[in-house]
Amino acid sequence: MKAFNIFILSCFIALFSAQASSASGTLKLYKGNLSSPEFNLTDMQGNKHSLSDYQGNIVLLQFWATYCTPCRKEMPTMNNLIKKMDGKPFKILTVNMAEAKPDVQKFIDQVPVDFPVLLDSDGAILSQWKVFAAPANFILDKKGNILFTLYGGIEWDSEEMVKKLSTLTSM
Repeated sequence: MKAFNIFILSCFIALFSAQASSASGTLKLYKGNLSSPEFNLTDMQGNKHSLSDYQGNIVLLQFWATYCTPCRKEMPTMNNLIKKMDGKPFKILTVNMAEAKPDVQKFIDQVPVDFPVLLDSDGAILSQWKVFAAPANFILDKKGNILFTLYGGIEWDSEEMVKKLSTLTSM
């Protein structure tokens, strides 16, 4: 039953992702509960990550899937963003949306990343964060509160985005 629910969720996300990818990529001020749900997940190398470990940094938290075309296009821009934000209190964390580790590894072999890829194998974190599209992005402040959201793809390394995120790191 759990596998069937994950399959249904994946189909829904794939359908919505196509719609979300056509949306303009702009950060939207988050209007829900600002405190972010804590999680403890393992990355592709078997290291454990807690969201609270990243407090003190502005965090770009992205939920993504291997079948998500905008995800594939924007991951290289996220690599560039990390380089442009070097020396600033800024981190990127990505959470794969309940896919098998071999599938995620195949994707990463094709699209290398310079940031942690965390595995949400049972989709529990997706549910806690109420993620319904890929990519789903959240910008967290230094205390771990959700500041902004963005559903759909964006060029993370654009001059405008680097400026916005740099401003947040100095607050």
